[in-house]
Amino acid sequence: MSKKTYFISDLHLGADTFDNPLDYERRVVRFLDGIKADCGALYLLGDIIDYWFEYKYVVPRGFTRFLGKLGEFTDSGIDVHWFTGNHDIWIFDYIQQETGAQVHYAGGIFEIQGKKCYLAHGDGLGHDSVAFKLMTRFFHSRTCQRMFRWIHPDLATAFAHRWSKHSRLTGGKFPDFLGEDREHQVVFAKKYMKEVAVPDFFIFGHRHIMLDLMLSRQTRLVILGDWIAHFSYAVMEDGQLSLEQFEVDDSAYEEEHRDGVSICF
Repeated sequence: MSKKTYFISDLHLGADTFDNPLDYERRVVRFLDGIKADCGALYLLGDIIDYWFEYKYVVPRGFTRFLGKLGEFTDSGIDVHWFTGNHDIWIFDYIQQETGAQVHYAGGIFEIQGKKCYLAHGDGLGHDSVAFKLMTRFFHSRTCQRMFRWIHPDLATAFAHRWSKHSRLTGGKFPDFLGEDREHQVVFAKKYMKEVAVPDFFIFGHRHIMLDLMLSRQTRLVILGDWIAHFSYAVMEDGQLSLEQFEVDDSAYEEEHRDGVSICF
């Protein structure tokens, strides 16, 4: 049996806006348990954790089940690739050392099952805003990262979670598909095809929408959705890619957590 390749993004594990963040983590782990037998490679396309910053001797608490499951994948020979997003941008060496995942700090072309795939989280692609570029440069600055490390972890983490929660509450619902001429990732993909190369697939996260769009006879663009509203992912088998949802019928999930009882997987 040929092995499948799975793509998932925007889990935002640990987000304060979840009623029970641990329940969400268990749901993700249940998904990983379900795909492990036929998974040849797993691609995590950013914003996997809602906030992450590594100090020299301190890492954020939580995510034990999830990170342990990634270690289980890599220990069994499954390739795990983690692309940093705008929420988990400050991954340094802990994830690689502890879970065995390969961390990618930028998007690019990957050959998967004989197909050329441009993979990235997707934030900033096709975005010409000067303010956005300055903010990105600030977050990637080694000097700024060292200065942030001087802040006590309790204060820094509380601040980061408040900022993330405020952004979601004031930003409201993620906007629906804006159209090919206004959707930044689509604009980027078309420009890339014209100026650089023509891959078989563009696969992105970040936008929190499920989108499967033919850009040409050869090229498809897929936006993976999220695990806040859609519980969605993509799977490739024998070079064919499909966009799927995990447990669209929530009856099994509700059964596990009825009367406030949680089952640990």
